[in-house]
Amino acid sequence: MFQKIAVIGAGNVGATTAQRLAEAELAKTIVLVDVVEGIPQGKALDLMQSGPVYGYDTQVIGSNTYDEVAHAELVVITAGIARKPGMSRDDLLETNAKIMRGVCAEVKRVAPQSIVIVVSNPLDVMCHVAFDTLGFPAARVIGMAGVLDTSRFRTFIAEAADVSVQDVQAFVLGGHGDSMVPLVNYTTIAGIPVTQFLSAEKLEALVDRARHGGAEIVKHLKTGSAFYAPSASVVEMVASIVKDKKRILPCAALLNGEYGVTNTYVGVPCKLGKSGLEAIIDLPLSPTEREALNISINDVRANVDKLASVLA
Repeated sequence: MFQKIAVIGAGNVGATTAQRLAEAELAKTIVLVDVVEGIPQGKALDLMQSGPVYGYDTQVIGSNTYDEVAHAELVVITAGIARKPGMSRDDLLETNAKIMRGVCAEVKRVAPQSIVIVVSNPLDVMCHVAFDTLGFPAARVIGMAGVLDTSRFRTFIAEAADVSVQDVQAFVLGGHGDSMVPLVNYTTIAGIPVTQFLSAEKLEALVDRARHGGAEIVKHLKTGSAFYAPSASVVEMVASIVKDKKRILPCAALLNGEYGVTNTYVGVPCKLGKSGLEAIIDLPLSPTEREALNISINDVRANVDKLASVLA
Protein backbone atom coordinates (compact mmCIF):
# COMPACT_ATOMS: atom_id res chain seq x y z
CA MET A 1 0.00 0.00 0.00
CA PHE A 2 1.24 3.49 -0.87
CA GLN A 3 0.86 6.33 1.59
CA LYS A 4 -0.70 8.71 -0.94
CA ILE A 5 -2.06 8.60 -4.48
CA ALA A 6 -3.41 11.75 -6.15
CA VAL A 7 -6.00 11.93 -8.91
CA ILE A 8 -6.04 15.20 -10.84
CA GLY A 9 -9.44 15.96 -12.34
CA ALA A 10 -12.68 15.16 -10.50
CA GLY A 11 -14.88 14.53 -13.53
CA ASN A 12 -16.36 11.13 -14.28
CA VAL A 13 -13.04 9.41 -15.02
CA GLY A 14 -11.20 10.99 -12.09
CA ALA A 15 -13.93 10.51 -9.52
CA THR A 16 -14.55 6.90 -10.55
CA THR A 17 -10.80 6.24 -10.45
CA ALA A 18 -10.64 7.66 -6.92
CA GLN A 19 -13.57 5.43 -5.96
CA ARG A 20 -11.92 2.28 -7.32
CA LEU A 21 -8.57 3.15 -5.71
CA ALA A 22 -10.24 3.71 -2.34
CA GLU A 23 -12.22 0.48 -2.57
CA ALA A 24 -9.05 -1.47 -3.45
CA GLU A 25 -7.17 0.20 -0.55
CA LEU A 26 -4.13 0.81 -2.74
CA ALA A 27 -3.13 3.85 -0.69
CA LYS A 28 -3.72 5.10 2.81
CA THR A 29 -4.86 8.45 1.38
CA ILE A 30 -6.42 9.35 -1.97
CA VAL A 31 -6.33 13.04 -2.94
CA LEU A 32 -8.85 14.24 -5.53
CA VAL A 33 -7.98 17.61 -7.11
CA ASP A 34 -10.11 19.80 -9.37
CA VAL A 35 -10.25 23.50 -10.26
CA VAL A 36 -14.01 23.72 -9.63
CA GLU A 37 -14.62 24.75 -6.04
CA GLY A 38 -16.64 22.26 -4.00
CA ILE A 39 -16.63 19.41 -6.54
CA PRO A 40 -13.60 17.45 -5.26
CA GLN A 41 -14.52 18.17 -1.65
CA GLY A 42 -18.08 16.93 -2.09
CA LYS A 43 -17.10 13.82 -4.02
CA ALA A 44 -14.32 13.02 -1.54
CA LEU A 45 -16.75 13.27 1.39
CA ASP A 46 -19.23 11.05 -0.43
CA LEU A 47 -16.50 8.46 -1.00
CA MET A 48 -15.45 8.63 2.65
CA GLN A 49 -19.02 7.94 3.71
CA SER A 50 -19.08 4.87 1.46
CA GLY A 51 -16.22 3.32 3.43
CA PRO A 52 -18.26 1.95 6.35
CA VAL A 53 -20.67 0.28 3.91
CA TYR A 54 -18.09 -1.07 1.49
CA GLY A 55 -15.51 -1.88 4.15
CA TYR A 56 -12.50 0.30 3.34
CA ASP A 57 -10.57 2.65 5.62
CA THR A 58 -9.00 4.76 2.88
CA GLN A 59 -8.96 8.49 3.61
CA VAL A 60 -10.21 10.54 0.66
CA ILE A 61 -9.41 14.27 0.51
CA GLY A 62 -10.80 16.79 -1.97
CA SER A 63 -8.86 19.93 -2.85
CA ASN A 64 -8.74 22.85 -5.29
CA THR A 65 -4.98 23.28 -4.78
CA TYR A 66 -1.99 20.98 -5.04
CA ASP A 67 -0.86 21.33 -1.43
CA GLU A 68 -2.48 18.02 -0.46
CA VAL A 69 -0.68 16.27 -3.34
CA ALA A 70 2.70 16.87 -1.69
CA HIS A 71 4.83 13.72 -1.47
CA ALA A 72 2.32 11.54 -3.33
CA GLU A 73 4.03 8.40 -4.62
CA LEU A 74 1.76 8.17 -7.65
CA VAL A 75 -0.32 10.73 -9.56
CA VAL A 76 -3.07 9.95 -12.06
CA ILE A 77 -3.89 12.82 -14.46
CA THR A 78 -7.39 12.79 -15.92
CA ALA A 79 -7.85 16.57 -16.21
CA GLY A 80 -9.09 17.97 -19.51
CA ILE A 81 -12.21 18.34 -21.60
CA ALA A 82 -14.03 15.22 -22.75
CA ARG A 83 -15.14 14.27 -26.25
CA LYS A 84 -18.60 14.99 -27.57
CA PRO A 85 -20.34 13.28 -30.50
CA GLY A 86 -18.54 13.96 -33.77
CA MET A 87 -15.25 14.84 -32.05
CA SER A 88 -12.09 12.81 -32.34
CA ARG A 89 -9.55 12.56 -29.55
CA ASP A 90 -7.30 14.79 -31.64
CA ASP A 91 -9.86 17.60 -31.51
CA LEU A 92 -8.94 18.02 -27.84
CA LEU A 93 -5.30 18.67 -28.65
CA GLU A 94 -4.61 22.33 -27.90
CA THR A 95 -6.96 22.81 -24.94
CA ASN A 96 -5.88 19.68 -23.10
CA ALA A 97 -2.19 20.33 -23.80
CA LYS A 98 -2.41 23.66 -21.97
CA ILE A 99 -4.22 22.00 -19.08
CA MET A 100 -1.62 19.20 -18.98
CA ARG A 101 1.24 21.71 -18.86
CA GLY A 102 -0.28 23.50 -15.87
CA VAL A 103 -1.04 20.28 -14.01
CA CYS A 104 2.42 18.82 -14.56
CA ALA A 105 4.15 22.01 -13.43
CA GLU A 106 2.33 21.69 -10.11
CA VAL A 107 2.99 17.96 -9.80
CA LYS A 108 6.69 18.57 -10.41
CA ARG A 109 6.68 21.18 -7.65
CA VAL A 110 4.92 19.17 -4.94
CA ALA A 111 5.60 15.50 -5.83
CA PRO A 112 8.90 15.35 -7.73
CA GLN A 113 9.48 11.68 -6.93
CA SER A 114 6.07 10.47 -8.06
CA ILE A 115 5.14 8.03 -10.81
CA VAL A 116 2.69 9.71 -13.21
CA ILE A 117 -0.02 7.94 -15.19
CA VAL A 118 -1.53 10.07 -17.95
CA VAL A 119 -5.16 9.45 -18.93
CA SER A 120 -6.15 12.71 -20.66
CA ASN A 121 -6.74 12.66 -24.43
CA PRO A 122 -5.26 12.67 -26.99
CA LEU A 123 -3.35 10.25 -24.83
CA ASP A 124 -0.05 9.70 -26.63
CA VAL A 125 0.49 13.40 -27.29
CA MET A 126 -0.43 14.29 -23.71
CA CYS A 127 2.25 11.85 -22.56
CA HIS A 128 4.79 13.88 -24.55
CA VAL A 129 3.54 17.11 -22.95
CA ALA A 130 3.72 15.55 -19.48
CA PHE A 131 7.19 14.10 -20.06
CA ASP A 132 8.56 17.40 -21.36
CA THR A 133 7.00 19.44 -18.54
CA LEU A 134 7.80 17.12 -15.66
CA GLY A 135 11.39 16.33 -16.61
CA PHE A 136 11.00 12.96 -14.88
CA PRO A 137 12.68 9.77 -16.14
CA ALA A 138 10.56 8.06 -18.81
CA ALA A 139 10.05 5.10 -16.46
CA ARG A 140 7.94 7.38 -14.25
CA VAL A 141 5.71 8.85 -16.98
CA ILE A 142 3.33 6.28 -18.46
CA GLY A 143 0.08 6.53 -20.38
CA MET A 144 -3.11 4.55 -19.88
CA ALA A 145 -4.70 3.53 -23.17
CA GLY A 146 -3.68 0.05 -24.22
CA VAL A 147 -5.26 -1.59 -21.17
CA LEU A 148 -8.56 0.08 -22.07
CA ASP A 149 -8.31 -0.65 -25.80
CA THR A 150 -7.41 -4.27 -25.06
CA SER A 151 -10.29 -4.60 -22.62
CA ARG A 152 -12.70 -3.42 -25.30
CA PHE A 153 -11.21 -5.85 -27.83
CA ARG A 154 -11.44 -8.72 -25.33
CA THR A 155 -15.06 -7.84 -24.56
CA PHE A 156 -16.06 -7.93 -28.22
CA ILE A 157 -14.21 -11.22 -28.81
CA ALA A 158 -15.81 -12.89 -25.79
CA GLU A 159 -19.24 -11.77 -26.91
CA ALA A 160 -18.72 -12.99 -30.49
CA ALA A 161 -17.20 -16.34 -29.46
CA ASP A 162 -19.66 -16.85 -26.58
CA VAL A 163 -16.92 -17.42 -24.00
CA SER A 164 -15.87 -15.84 -20.72
CA VAL A 165 -13.87 -12.61 -20.96
CA GLN A 166 -11.53 -14.14 -18.36
CA ASP A 167 -10.29 -16.63 -20.94
CA VAL A 168 -9.61 -14.04 -23.66
CA GLN A 169 -6.07 -12.69 -23.82
CA ALA A 170 -5.09 -9.98 -26.30
CA PHE A 171 -2.89 -6.96 -26.96
CA VAL A 172 -3.64 -3.66 -28.65
CA LEU A 173 -0.59 -1.61 -29.63
CA GLY A 174 -0.04 1.78 -31.22
CA GLY A 175 -1.59 5.17 -30.60
CA HIS A 176 -4.84 5.58 -28.70
CA GLY A 177 -6.90 6.46 -31.76
CA ASP A 178 -8.49 5.13 -34.90
CA SER A 179 -5.17 3.67 -36.11
CA MET A 180 -4.54 1.53 -33.00
CA VAL A 181 -3.33 -2.01 -33.75
CA PRO A 182 -5.15 -4.97 -32.17
CA LEU A 183 -2.83 -7.97 -32.59
CA VAL A 184 -4.92 -10.90 -33.81
CA ASN A 185 -1.82 -13.13 -33.95
CA TYR A 186 -1.35 -12.68 -30.19
CA THR A 187 -5.03 -13.12 -29.32
CA THR A 188 -6.05 -16.37 -27.65
CA ILE A 189 -9.00 -17.93 -25.85
CA ALA A 190 -7.78 -20.16 -23.00
CA GLY A 191 -4.44 -20.34 -24.82
CA ILE A 192 -6.07 -21.43 -28.10
CA PRO A 193 -5.58 -19.12 -31.12
CA VAL A 194 -8.67 -16.98 -31.61
CA THR A 195 -8.73 -18.02 -35.27
CA GLN A 196 -10.00 -21.42 -34.08
CA PHE A 197 -13.17 -19.70 -32.85
CA LEU A 198 -13.82 -16.82 -35.23
CA SER A 199 -13.45 -16.27 -38.97
CA ALA A 200 -11.01 -13.78 -40.43
CA GLU A 201 -13.94 -11.66 -41.60
CA LYS A 202 -15.47 -11.60 -38.11
CA LEU A 203 -12.15 -10.78 -36.50
CA GLU A 204 -11.60 -7.86 -38.87
CA ALA A 205 -15.01 -6.48 -37.88
CA LEU A 206 -14.10 -6.79 -34.18
CA VAL A 207 -10.76 -5.07 -34.79
CA ASP A 208 -12.59 -2.17 -36.42
CA ARG A 209 -15.09 -1.98 -33.56
CA ALA A 210 -12.26 -1.91 -31.01
CA ARG A 211 -10.63 0.99 -32.87
CA HIS A 212 -13.85 2.98 -32.59
CA GLY A 213 -14.90 1.66 -29.18
CA GLY A 214 -14.62 5.02 -27.46
CA ALA A 215 -16.54 6.85 -30.19
CA GLU A 216 -19.31 4.26 -29.96
CA ILE A 217 -19.81 5.12 -26.29
CA VAL A 218 -19.58 8.87 -26.93
CA LYS A 219 -22.31 8.53 -29.57
CA HIS A 220 -24.60 6.88 -27.02
CA LEU A 221 -23.86 9.24 -24.13
CA LYS A 222 -23.98 12.42 -26.27
CA THR A 223 -22.77 14.63 -23.40
CA GLY A 224 -19.59 12.84 -22.35
CA SER A 225 -17.25 9.92 -22.85
CA ALA A 226 -16.47 6.57 -21.22
CA PHE A 227 -15.39 6.44 -17.59
CA TYR A 228 -16.15 3.03 -16.04
CA ALA A 229 -13.73 1.04 -18.22
CA PRO A 230 -11.06 3.78 -18.29
CA SER A 231 -11.02 4.02 -14.49
CA ALA A 232 -10.86 0.23 -14.16
CA SER A 233 -7.93 0.21 -16.58
CA VAL A 234 -6.06 2.86 -14.56
CA VAL A 235 -6.50 0.89 -11.36
CA GLU A 236 -5.15 -2.29 -12.98
CA MET A 237 -1.97 -0.37 -13.78
CA VAL A 238 -1.80 1.23 -10.33
CA ALA A 239 -2.26 -2.13 -8.60
CA SER A 240 0.65 -3.63 -10.52
CA ILE A 241 2.88 -0.73 -9.47
CA VAL A 242 1.78 -0.52 -5.82
CA LYS A 243 1.95 -4.29 -5.29
CA ASP A 244 5.07 -4.70 -7.44
CA LYS A 245 3.25 -7.41 -9.40
CA LYS A 246 5.33 -7.10 -12.60
CA ARG A 247 2.21 -7.34 -14.76
CA ILE A 248 2.73 -7.18 -18.54
CA LEU A 249 0.18 -4.59 -19.65
CA PRO A 250 -0.17 -2.51 -22.83
CA CYS A 251 0.68 1.08 -21.90
CA ALA A 252 1.90 4.22 -23.65
CA ALA A 253 5.65 4.35 -23.11
CA LEU A 254 8.52 6.37 -24.53
CA LEU A 255 10.30 4.18 -27.07
CA ASN A 256 14.06 4.41 -27.49
CA GLY A 257 14.86 1.83 -30.12
CA GLU A 258 12.12 -0.71 -29.38
CA TYR A 259 10.08 -1.55 -32.48
CA GLY A 260 12.62 0.51 -34.42
CA VAL A 261 11.20 3.73 -32.95
CA THR A 262 12.87 6.49 -30.92
CA ASN A 263 11.62 9.41 -28.85
CA THR A 264 7.91 8.62 -29.33
CA TYR A 265 5.20 7.64 -26.86
CA VAL A 266 3.16 4.76 -28.20
CA GLY A 267 1.24 1.80 -26.80
CA VAL A 268 3.40 -1.31 -26.27
CA PRO A 269 3.53 -4.21 -23.79
CA CYS A 270 5.11 -2.94 -20.56
CA LYS A 271 6.19 -4.56 -17.31
CA LEU A 272 4.93 -2.47 -14.41
CA GLY A 273 6.43 -2.69 -10.92
CA LYS A 274 7.29 -0.58 -7.91
CA SER A 275 9.58 1.73 -9.90
CA GLY A 276 7.00 2.29 -12.64
CA LEU A 277 7.88 1.12 -16.15
CA GLU A 278 10.46 -1.62 -15.63
CA ALA A 279 10.71 -3.06 -19.14
CA ILE A 280 9.24 -2.76 -22.63
CA ILE A 281 8.50 -6.06 -24.36
CA ASP A 282 9.59 -5.87 -28.00
CA LEU A 283 7.29 -8.35 -29.76
CA PRO A 284 8.09 -9.82 -33.16
CA LEU A 285 5.43 -8.60 -35.58
CA SER A 286 4.26 -9.78 -38.97
CA PRO A 287 4.88 -7.45 -41.93
CA THR A 288 1.19 -6.46 -41.88
CA GLU A 289 1.25 -5.72 -38.13
CA ARG A 290 4.51 -3.79 -38.49
CA GLU A 291 3.05 -1.67 -41.30
CA ALA A 292 -0.08 -0.95 -39.24
CA LEU A 293 2.00 0.00 -36.20
CA ASN A 294 4.14 2.35 -38.28
CA ILE A 295 0.99 4.09 -39.57
CA SER A 296 -0.23 4.52 -35.99
CA ILE A 297 3.15 5.85 -34.86
CA ASN A 298 3.19 8.35 -37.73
CA ASP A 299 -0.26 9.56 -36.65
CA VAL A 300 1.09 10.18 -33.14
CA ARG A 301 4.12 12.02 -34.49
CA ALA A 302 1.94 14.18 -36.73
CA ASN A 303 -0.08 15.31 -33.72
CA VAL A 304 3.06 15.96 -31.69
CA ASP A 305 4.36 18.13 -34.54
CA LYS A 306 1.01 19.89 -34.84
CA LEU A 307 0.98 20.64 -31.15
CA ALA A 308 4.53 22.00 -31.27
CA SER A 309 3.51 24.48 -33.97
CA VAL A 310 0.32 25.50 -32.16
CA LEU A 311 2.00 26.09 -28.80
CA ALA A 312 5.21 27.58 -30.17
